[in-house]
Amino acid sequence: MISKKWTRAWCCVFLCIACSASLGARPVYAAKSSQAVKSAQPAKASRAKRPAKPAKPAPKPQAADTKLGPGKISADAAVLMDVETGDVLFGKQANKRRPPASTTKIMTAILGLELGSSDEVVTVSPKAANVGEATLHLDPGEKINLYELITGALVKSGNDACVAIAEQIAGNEEQFVQLMNDKALALGAQNTHFENTNGLPNKDHYSTAYDLALIARHGLSIPQFASITRQKETEIHFLEPDVMMDLRNTNKLLWNYPYADGVKTGTTTAAGKCLVASATKDGRQLLVVVLNAPDRFGDAKKLLEWGFENTETVRLANAGQTIAEFTESKDPIKVFTESPVEVSIPKAEHLKLQTRIVWEKTGDLPIRAGERLGRWEVWLGEQRLGSVPLLSEREAAKNRSLISFFPFGK
Repeated sequence: MISKKWTRAWCCVFLCIACSASLGARPVYAAKSSQAVKSAQPAKASRAKRPAKPAKPAPKPQAADTKLGPGKISADAAVLMDVETGDVLFGKQANKRRPPASTTKIMTAILGLELGSSDEVVTVSPKAANVGEATLHLDPGEKINLYELITGALVKSGNDACVAIAEQIAGNEEQFVQLMNDKALALGAQNTHFENTNGLPNKDHYSTAYDLALIARHGLSIPQFASITRQKETEIHFLEPDVMMDLRNTNKLLWNYPYADGVKTGTTTAAGKCLVASATKDGRQLLVVVLNAPDRFGDAKKLLEWGFENTETVRLANAGQTIAEFTESKDPIKVFTESPVEVSIPKAEHLKLQTRIVWEKTGDLPIRAGERLGRWEVWLGEQRLGSVPLLSEREAAKNRSLISFFPFGK
C-alpha cells in the first residue's frame, strides 16, 4: 500500500513541475499572536455526539516589495496575488522566512486530496490521537473517511487530523513531510521548508508570504479544497463510532467580509497571528497572505478591497492568436501564442505595459509546423511579468533569428 502511495506521490510532483511552466512564477509589482498555538480545547468527553445523518457524498471535485498599496498594515509580511494570473499586486517583506503556524495545513490538505481517495477509511493511530494543541480530539482506533479528516484539518485546524492524513498517505509523518517539501519546490516555493504536517513550532519549519500564496493558489485550483475552505460551518461524520461532529471555521473573514471564500488561519507564539484568505468579486478572485499580523482580518480586508478597487486583469492575447511574422530566407512565417496571455496590474500602471518578441530559433534549419520559434514577453516598465511560447503556423525550409520590441497596443 505504501509503495502505491509513493508512486502516486512522485507522479503528483512531476505533473506539478510540468504545469508550472506556462507563464512561470510571477514577480511582485512592488511587493504579529503572542498566545499559544490555540486556546484550550474542550475535554475529549465534551465532543458533541449525536446520531449520524445519512452519509452525504463528498463534493466533486521572487518577489520584491512595492510602494503601491492600501497604506499601513499591521502584518510583518504580506502578499496580495491574483489567483487567475498568479501576478503579485502588493508585497511587504514577501520573501522573509517566518514560522507559518497552521497555514502549513494548506499543503497537508493539498497532498491528502491529490494522493488519496476521499472515501478511503482511516483508522486513527495512537500517535495521531496524542497530538496536542488544536485538535479534533481523535481517539485511537476511531475510523473516519479521509475527506472528513481533511475537512477537520482545514476548518477546525485539527493537528491530530494532519498526522492521521500523513500516516494514511505515506505510512508515517516523516515520509509525508518529505512529500510536502518536494511539492513546495515543484510549485516554486523555494523559501519553504516543512518539519511537520500541522505547523507546530520548529526552528527549521518556515515559509514566506509569497510561498504561501503560491501554495494556496494551487490549493484553490482543486475543487474539493476550495469547497472546504469556503464553509463557515460544517460537520464531519465518524464511521466508528457512528457520530457527527460540528465544526466552525476559524477564519472569521468569512463572516466579516461578504466576498471572502477561503482559506486558512494560523497562530503560534513564534508566528503570531497569520491568515491566508481569498475573496471573489465580479468573477475575479484575489488571494492575500498576512504573517505576524495583530490585525490579520483587518489587514486582509484592507488589502483585498484595495486590490479589487485599484487593480485589473488585462488580456493581451487569446490562445492561438497570430502575433507576428518570423522572417526566414524566403517567405515569412506567421507565429501564434501557445496559450492565453493575461496579466494583473495596478490600473495606474496600464500605460506602462509593453510586449517583446524574442526569437529563439537560430541557423538555417528546417522549421516544423507548431515548432516553438520564440517567446512573447510582457513587461511592466523594467519588470518582466511573464512570457508565452510562439509557435510556427506552417513548415519552412530555412529561417533566421531576430529580436523585436514594441509597446503594448501596437
